[in-house]
Formats: sequence, structure tokens, C-alpha cells
Amino acid sequence: MNNLKLGVEVASAHNLMPKDGQGSSCAFVELYFDGQKFRTTTKDKDLNPVWNESFYFNISEPAHLHSLVLEAHVYNNVKGSHSRDFLGKVRLTGTSFVPDADAVVLHYPLEKRHMLSRVKGELGLKVYITDDPSIKSSNPLPAMESFTNTDTHTNHAQAPVHQNHNSVPNTSSNDKAEKRHTFHHLPKQQQHKEPHFATTMNQQPVRYAADEMKAEPQQPNTVRMHSSSSSQPVDYALKETSPFLGGGQIVGGRVIRSDKPSSTYDLVEKMLFLFVRVVKARELPSMDITGSLDPYVEVRIGNYKGTTRHFGKQQNPEWNEVFAFSRERMQASVLEVVVKDKDLVKDDFVGIVRFDLNEVPTRVPPDSPLAPEWYRLEDKKGEKSKSELMLAVWIGTQADEAFPDAWHSDAATPVDISASAYTHIRSKVYHAPRLWYVRVNIIEAQDLVPTEKTRFPDVYVKVQIGSQVLKTKTIQARTLNPLWNEDLLFVTAEPFEDPLVLTVEDRVAANKDEIIGRVYIPLNSVEKRADDRMIHTRWFNLDKPIAIDVDQLKKEKFSSRIHLRVCLDGGYHVLDESTHYSSDLRPTAKQLWKSSIGVLELGILNIEGVHPIKTRDGKGTSDTYCVAKYGHKWVRSRTIINSLSPKYNEQYTWEVYDPATVLTVGVFDNGQLGEKGSNPSRDLKIGKVRIRISTLETGRVYTHSYPLLVLHPSGVKKMGELHLAIRFSCTSLVNMMYIYSRPLLPKMHYVRPLSVVQLDMLRHQAVNIVAARLNRAEPPLRKEIVEYMSDVDSHLWSMRRSKANFFRLMSVFSGLFAVGKWFGDVCMWKNPITTVLVHVLFVMLVCFPELILPTVFLYMFLIGIWNFRYRPRYPPHMNTRISYAEGVHPDELDEEFDTFPTSRSPELVRMRYDRLRSVAGRIQTVVGDIATQGERMQALLSWRDPRATAIFVTFCLVAALVLYVTPFQIVAVIAGFYFMRHPRFRHRLPSVPINFFRRLPARTDSMLIYGVKSVATAGLNKPAVSNLRAETVFQFPKCFPLRSVSSMASSQSSVHDFTVKDARGNDVDLSIYKGKVLLIVNVASQCGLTNSNYTELAKVYEKYKEQGLEILAFPCNQFGSQEPGTNEEIVEFACTRFKAEYPIFDKVDVNGATAAPIYKFLKSSKGGLFGDGIKWNFSKFLVDKNGHVVERYAPTTSPLSIEKDIKKLLAA
Repeated sequence: MNNLKLGVEVASAHNLMPKDGQGSSCAFVELYFDGQKFRTTTKDKDLNPVWNESFYFNISEPAHLHSLVLEAHVYNNVKGSHSRDFLGKVRLTGTSFVPDADAVVLHYPLEKRHMLSRVKGELGLKVYITDDPSIKSSNPLPAMESFTNTDTHTNHAQAPVHQNHNSVPNTSSNDKAEKRHTFHHLPKQQQHKEPHFATTMNQQPVRYAADEMKAEPQQPNTVRMHSSSSSQPVDYALKETSPFLGGGQIVGGRVIRSDKPSSTYDLVEKMLFLFVRVVKARELPSMDITGSLDPYVEVRIGNYKGTTRHFGKQQNPEWNEVFAFSRERMQASVLEVVVKDKDLVKDDFVGIVRFDLNEVPTRVPPDSPLAPEWYRLEDKKGEKSKSELMLAVWIGTQADEAFPDAWHSDAATPVDISASAYTHIRSKVYHAPRLWYVRVNIIEAQDLVPTEKTRFPDVYVKVQIGSQVLKTKTIQARTLNPLWNEDLLFVTAEPFEDPLVLTVEDRVAANKDEIIGRVYIPLNSVEKRADDRMIHTRWFNLDKPIAIDVDQLKKEKFSSRIHLRVCLDGGYHVLDESTHYSSDLRPTAKQLWKSSIGVLELGILNIEGVHPIKTRDGKGTSDTYCVAKYGHKWVRSRTIINSLSPKYNEQYTWEVYDPATVLTVGVFDNGQLGEKGSNPSRDLKIGKVRIRISTLETGRVYTHSYPLLVLHPSGVKKMGELHLAIRFSCTSLVNMMYIYSRPLLPKMHYVRPLSVVQLDMLRHQAVNIVAARLNRAEPPLRKEIVEYMSDVDSHLWSMRRSKANFFRLMSVFSGLFAVGKWFGDVCMWKNPITTVLVHVLFVMLVCFPELILPTVFLYMFLIGIWNFRYRPRYPPHMNTRISYAEGVHPDELDEEFDTFPTSRSPELVRMRYDRLRSVAGRIQTVVGDIATQGERMQALLSWRDPRATAIFVTFCLVAALVLYVTPFQIVAVIAGFYFMRHPRFRHRLPSVPINFFRRLPARTDSMLIYGVKSVATAGLNKPAVSNLRAETVFQFPKCFPLRSVSSMASSQSSVHDFTVKDARGNDVDLSIYKGKVLLIVNVASQCGLTNSNYTELAKVYEKYKEQGLEILAFPCNQFGSQEPGTNEEIVEFACTRFKAEYPIFDKVDVNGATAAPIYKFLKSSKGGLFGDGIKWNFSKFLVDKNGHVVERYAPTTSPLSIEKDIKKLLAA
């Protein structure tokens, strides 16, 4: 009896498309499988519904399970009309079903039903196979049922789930059922901790001759999720896993050895393959009247089939091709190798050889390759013929040397592609060429012969290597022996193919140059150097560019010459990637290389939840492969075709020479597998991961699932999760520690440094050379891949990256700011006990100054020891919050993805230029203020202000006399006590030294300031000053508005001077909040920040409302139309779902000309460095009891993180 069932747990959905016209949906899910249909309950008014309902489908024919499809359709119930709206679907094939013990909840992106569907969000499902006889299948869905069905399925589903977790799976099922238990995959994310069975399932699909080839248990579980101090969404965080690999199970970075001996490939799951090597055939029969035969071999097992190339008119062909069939996917027990004759209409049968898989031998490296044997072919009647086929058939793993060049069943394409495209799916290792800098010192030329004898030439030298062209400056000499003495640098690669070409040209007119002479220098003949030694100069004869008479050539006893110093500089490291992510820092010259310090091992396990890149047979799919780069060695995994959860299990090794290097792993979609006749397209990037070697502990195995995050014009997008295993093994601890004392780059970078402009230009040329060389390999590593892995566009301007770097800088100085704030509190005697202790410590350090440095270093030692307990246990990964990618404005993203030069409209470019001018103007002001303070320091003794300098000189004389007769300790104690004096002895006005310093002159008086009319006053009359000023204000872009003159002169001086409207349209005078601390927030109901901000705002208000805190919420629909509802719907949403008790006002605009007056005041009172405009929903302004704006917070700032500031204002 067949007890096999398919269990489906519908967990939850996330970020569904609103369909009810009120910004929400009433969602339910319908499940379809093998002619059966079930439906969940309906969740009203919820874009993130949670069901946790389970259903069980009968599997009528387990042998055909791989061809069955489970579909989950999400609908919105339209009340009152018995209709429904489509919200998306998930389609899972039978090959992805796993046993109950391996199943976890996975969140699948919802797919469109057709091209015009509007779909977004994810659906969480847990799908598994069980053969527990105690579980009964769910009741089928009636033909017509109310869409608002209640808890019928929920109550029905809970009991079977409980029974399933307390039962032992049936291990005595038939062979077909056992075969279906061989589907395994790593979980994308563990939502709930799975209970462990007392007895694991016996997964033995087909018993081969060797007992050690049994399938290993596959039970990887996500055990920990990490996010850095700059927290980001959990779905974007790094996840640690505990998979079973070749060396055993990985738990917490340690390998728990299994009973079986570990193999060389101990960082990947051991995968078993059936290898078939087709070598050659002999004495094949003639198949037609002409006696010709076009033979080829077809190797097939179950539904998988691979074919060799065919030969024309050949009865003794030789193929020597290898086929690899994944044992996990084999659905048959007999291997058939068929020889056929290629024909125009139908291929003819020549003969067949069959193998029983139970009789196939096992080979494990380092065993020698299996020797092929001759097998006699059988005809259609089963009789042996005299024709023979040489074959070798064995079972091996991915460690087999035949694995990289084999045809793989899991990489077999379902479309008819050209034969050359098959080379694009194989795994390969590439070595980038060794790069050299070519230094060309052009000194002078001699005896030039211009075409015009009546004038001296205006000459320059053009130097070219391949596509690289540089020119010297043009010399307008009064002689025929011009002098340049210029250094030009180029990049070239071994082997040297392009010569060095120097052309001396004469500029006879504005756009007309004539060649005077040319010289070709093979780079193989150029001298190499590894240090800064002087290279001898050489004279080279210039060849004339045009043919001349031989007799005339004999008469000329001399020719023009050029004086050069050319060398190949091997003492530099040629940068071919971003300096921040360099994977190799060694110089070009091999004699300067040091010994390696360790070995880096990478296991590429699998990818889960790949976002569909293309459409095939009406379904979204991807043809993915991975590329890893470290040093000169690039590796490319095989392409897994037509899979959104590909398994690779490939392991690679690199030698490490410097720990301050980065391993880069990228994932791409193969665009070369189009149908025959179609043009190949670009390989599309899916995402990449960077791992810095210095962050890895020696000997620890890091097994993590890395989210593949890509920035699109629409924002951050998760394209899947890449599962990697990484280990760094140190071979010489002494050498590694010594490396930390050495310069990061080779010696020549410091002895004879290159400018930043030169390095950028040379890096661009180096990337082009590497891309061109790797593109000539087979299969080619395409240019777009090399550029993406090398971050070729990292130097281009991006407003988002500028903001991210600014906030990184602020984070670096945040500790210094915190110390300054703490010292300010000490000086203000906020905590008298702390202040007294600081006074005592200060006196001790003044009296015993020799304790200062020991105290500082001891303090840092203790901090380091304390932080050792909390050290990171996982490699750093890309952080969307640090990258400032969550709340970025869509226009800034569009600007970042713009081409160079721009392809946008002139109006948009003008707006962005004005915005950039606005930002640069603020930075310019800050730089000018810093320069002003420095110039005032210089003015102390410059006598620019004679009275100020006289006062300062007199003060210096008095101070010198006083300090001479007074011990230093007394002066230090008095000065310290003065700075930390009690507030009772302080004045609100600035101190005398500060007043004196601010009065000193600076060079601002000497700066030329542009006239107002030159900004935007074309056509304005001179007397109309007021109109002119108003016009200049509104010339700036809306997203970076400047403070207008009218707002600066406005009568409103505090928040209490404004009147706003509440949600019902009534006027509210904000003066009623006098004496209270206000937190003013622009809110939205459908934003990604809604849940966290509304929840934390309610907590903050509940905690401090009795102490005088009020939160004023202003709904705003300006950011992505994420607040589309009416005032009543907004109030109901906030008060019902998030229990908001604070007032919610009328919907307003916060940016632009229609911005509410209250927000114009808030922005003018507290602007940001990158403009005063509100950047996104949930920007926050903190207002004190007097109505003055104290602080402004970004949308991503958590309300709970500003409690300290709130408490400070409440206590004031």
C-alpha cells in the first residue's frame, strides 16, 4: 500500500500587492497538486498575513513524482461579489521536494500569471514528503465554497502535524518511494527550530557494488543569524549553517568527523556521479547503399541523454568524450550506450551496449584512471555483432579528474543549442596574464626633417602599445633638435604581443598632423628592472613613413634619431582591481616574491532562491554559474541549467601571500545558451560576495549563506543566497606575523610613487588587458564578468556612496564625539561623583606624569581583552544600512545607474547639476570655515590687526614670566580645575579667549564673491532687488531647497507659533504643547520602515507621555505613494494595528512648494549636510519645551535609539 504523501505548510506571506482600494488585501492561498485542490482561510486587511496551516496530498504514482508540479496561488477575496483578484503564484517541481526531516520554511518570490500581471511579495511554504501511515490526507476542496471560510482547515491540520513530529518514518517502503527520498537541498532560512528524530531516515536509493558509496545524511540547518552593529533586515543578514561536508559535519566552525574517511574535497558535499568515457569504435557496419556511415554515440540513463559529435563516412571513429550522470537524479538501473548513424530524416540504429548499475565499479582518487575495454555491440534482436565499442564506466565523485571536462546531466540544457555553446557550461580554471608597467622616457630628437623646409616643426611624440596611446607636449622649438624629457607609463602583459610604437609628428595646422618618423621596438628586447636603478639610454633611428628612392637613400648618410630610455618596471604591483578589494599585492618581478603564508580553500556548495532571470517554456528560470577570483587565479564553476536552486559542490584552492587581500565570488546568469541561430547575449550579474582573508581565523571552517544583494534602479534587491565553505590554513605563523610589519605595496610604490591620476588610468588599461586575454580562453570569461569582478566603475560619482562615506566618517568620529560629550557633562557637573573622581584622577596624573602613557595603554589593553569575548565569529558582509541603500532617493539611484557620459535629458541633468552645486556649496562653506580658523591662528603674530597682535604679544611675555617662576604641576592643576569648574562659576556668554580669537582677521576679505545677478538674473532690471532675491532662491532644485529669504524673516520663531489641521480637518494651535517635548514624524502606512517605527514610537510614547512627551504624526504620500489612504483609514491603521495613542494630523506635503508651513520651519531650523529636504518617510524632529528644534534624525534612525536625547530634554 502506498502511504507516500506530500505535506504543504502555508506559513505566511510578505509585502503583498494591495488590491482592495484601501491599501490592503484579504488574502488566501489555493494549492493545486496531482488533481487535488485545497484552500487556506482568508486573512482580512493584511499585507503580511500569517496562516500556519498544513495540508496533505495523496501521491498516486510515486514513480512519476519528479514530473508533478505543486502550484500555490495567492488571491485577494473581493467581498460581496464572490470574485477574487490574483496576487501571485509559486510553482515548485517534484525534484525540489525533500523528506520531512530536511524541510524548512522557504520564502518564494511570487511569480506573474502573465506579462501584464502586477505582482510583488513572497510566500512562505514548507514542502516535504512523508510516508507516515498515521497521517491522513486533507479533505478535497468542494467546487464552490465561501471565500471567507473560517478555521476548518486550521483545526484539521494541527493534529496531523503534531502526530508527524512524534512518529518514526516508515523505512520499509518500496524502492520507488525510497528513490523519492533522495532529493536534498540546503535550507534558505530556518524560521522554526526543527525537532530531531530519534531515528533518521534511511536514504539508500540504489545499492551499488561498493558499500561506501551510500548516500550520506543531508541535514544542514541554519543555526545562527548575524547582523552587524549597523543592523539591517534579517533577510539581508549573513546566516551560519551546519552542513554535512566531505570531512564531516561543520558545527561552529569545527569539523565533527564522520565514521567514513574524509576525502580531499572536504569542504563540499560528496556527490556521486556515473562516469561514461566513450573512446572509439571499430569495424562498424555500412548503413546505406553507398557504404558510408556517419556514426555518433548516444549515452542515456532514464530521462537523461548525452550525445557525442558525429563523424562523416568513418567506420573506425574516435571520440574520447566523457559523460557524467548525477547519481542523485538517476531514475533507472540500466545504462544504455547506443551507436547511431546520422541521417537527414531519421538516425539509424547501429548497435547498443547495456550496463547494470549494480555491477559498475567504484573509483576514488588517487586511484589511476579506469582502463577502457572493448564491448561488442548488440543489434535490435539482441544478437552480438562483430562491431566493437571501447568504453570505460565507473562511479566516482567530483574529485575525479574527468569531472571538469565531462558532459554533466545536471547541466544538460533543455533547448537545442549549438555545439560550440556546450563549452560555455564547463568548469574551468584561468590564470590571468602577468602584467608589467612599461616606462618610456622620451628625452630628445635629433636632426628632424620636416616636410616644409621653410619653418621649424611643432613636434610631439605619440607612443602606442596596442590600444593605449599617449602623447608628449608639443614643442615649438627654434631648432630641429627638440627636447621633451617626459615619462610615459603603459601596461602590457606576458607574452608580449604588441610592440612599442613611437611616432614623431609635426603639427602643421590646427587639425592636421604630419608624420616625420616612426620607430618600432619589440618589448621582448626591452630591459627589465626590479628596483630603481638607472637604465641606459639608447638612440633609435626614425624610419620615414613614405617610400623613397633607393638612390636617394644611399646618398643620405644620416637619418633622424630619437633618444629614449625604455624599461619594463617589475618592482611595482600592477593594480588591475580596486585598491580596497585587492586580491594580490605582489610585485611583477618574480625574484621579489616572498614565500606563501598559507592556503585558502573555497567550497562553492549551492545557491538557494535564485531570482528568475529569463523565461523558458513559460516559466521563470536561470542558468547560473559562479566565478571566484583571488590573485592571478580565476575559477569558473559549471553552469547549472534551468534551476533556481543549483548545487555545485566544487572546491578550489589558492596560495595566500598577504592576509590583507580579498577573495571575490560572483554569480552570473549564462547568456550564451540561446537556441541555434540566436545571437548570444551578455552574461547578467546576479550578485557577488567579498571575503577579506585577515578576518578569517586560522584553521576554522566558515560555512555561511551569503545573501546576493544587488542595487537596482528601483532599490536593493535580493537575488538569492550563496552557500559557501571557506577555510584559511596558515603554513608559517612567523611569516604571517612578519607580513604585518611590512609595507602594503612593493618598495617601488614608495621609492618612486605614481600619482593617483596615473594609477586610475593604468588600472583601467590593466582591466582591459586582463578582460581581453581571458575572453580568448575556452570557454571565454567575458568582459562584463571581469569588469564586474574588478569593480571597474567604482571611481564614478554617486550621491548615495558620498552620503554613505560621510556617515562612515561620522561613525568613526562618534567615539570622539561621545568622549567630548562625556567631558562636557563632567565640566557641567551633571554627575557630581563622576566629576569629583575625574578631578582626583587629573591631579594624580599631573603630579605623576610618568603614569599617563602606561595608563592609556593599560586601558586599551583591558578594552581589547574585554572585547575578545564579543569578537566577530563570521566574515563581514555587505550591509545595506552602511551602504545607505535602504532610504536612498529613487532619483539618486537613477543618477548612479546613468551611463558615462550621461544619456539623460538636459532638464534632468540640469536639475542634478544644481543639486550637486547645492551640496558642494555646503561642503565649500565648511572647508572655508576651517580655513578661516587656520588663518586666524596665523593672524595672531602677523600684525594684520596691530592691536590684536600687540595684545597677544604682551600676553605671551607675561605668560612666559609667570610660567618660569611657577611649577608646571600647579599651572596644569589650575588650568584643569578652571575648565572643569562648576556651572555656578560659568557665564552664558563666550569666554574672553574665544571672543578675542573670533575677532581676528582672516583672508575672507580678499575672496572674490560672485554677484547675485550672475546666478539667475538674466533679463531682470537692476532696481528690482526684492524680485531678484526671490528669483534666485527658487532656481535651486526642490529636493535640496535653500532657506528662502521670506522664511528667514518670518515671524514664526518656534513650533508653538503654527496652526495645523487634525485628521478631521479641525484647526489645532500648537501652542497647546508649550512646556512639552515634541517628536514630530512624517509617517506612512505601506513603507518598509512602517512596522519598526510605528511599534517603537508607541513604546516611546507609552514610556514618556506622563513625563511630558508628545509625538505629532503627519501622514505624507510624497515618497513612493506609500500613504494612499484617507485620514480615517490612516488613523484606523495606526490606532488599531499599532495601538497609537498620540495625535495623528491631516495628510501634508513635506517637500516642494506645497510643503506645510510647519515643515518649512522645521527644515529651515535643522538642515542636513546633503540638503534640507526630507529624504523619506519617518524623518524625525525633536523639539524642546520652548518650541525650538533641537535635533533631526534620519528615517533609518530607530525611535528607541533617541531615548537619551528625549530624557535630556524632559529633565531640562
